[in-house]
Amino acid sequence: MTATGLSGRSVFLVEDEVMIRMMVADMLEELGYKVAAEAGDISEAMRLAQSTEFDLAILDVNVNGRVISPVADVIMAKGCPFIFATGYGSSGLPEQYRDRPALQKPFQLEALGKTIEAALRGG
Repeated sequence: MTATGLSGRSVFLVEDEVMIRMMVADMLEELGYKVAAEAGDISEAMRLAQSTEFDLAILDVNVNGRVISPVADVIMAKGCPFIFATGYGSSGLPEQYRDRPALQKPFQLEALGKTIEAALRGG
C-alpha cells in the first residue's frame, strides 16, 4: 500500500511506548511518508513541535500520564493537521479536540494510511 499522491510528506510522531513508536514509524515509511521527528514525552514533543517542519502529526493522547493538549495547541497554531492515536476511544480525546480524527490502538496499516490521507486532504 502506498500513499496516493501524498508520498514524501513528513510526519511528527509522539508516542511514549518505544515499541509502538518504532512500529508506527515503520508503518509510515511503508506508506511512503518520512518521519520528521519523534518524541516520547511532553516536554520533548513541545520543543520539537515548535522547532520542526512537518506536514502532519500523529499524537498519542496520553503520554506518560499527561494529556497531549499543549502539544496539539502548538501544532494547531502552526496550521498543521494532526491525528490522535488512543487506546481510550473518542471519549478519551481532549474535549476541545473531539472533532479531530483518531485512530483506535491497535490500528492496522490500511487504517493509518486512510486516516493520514483524509487529514492531509483536509477531510
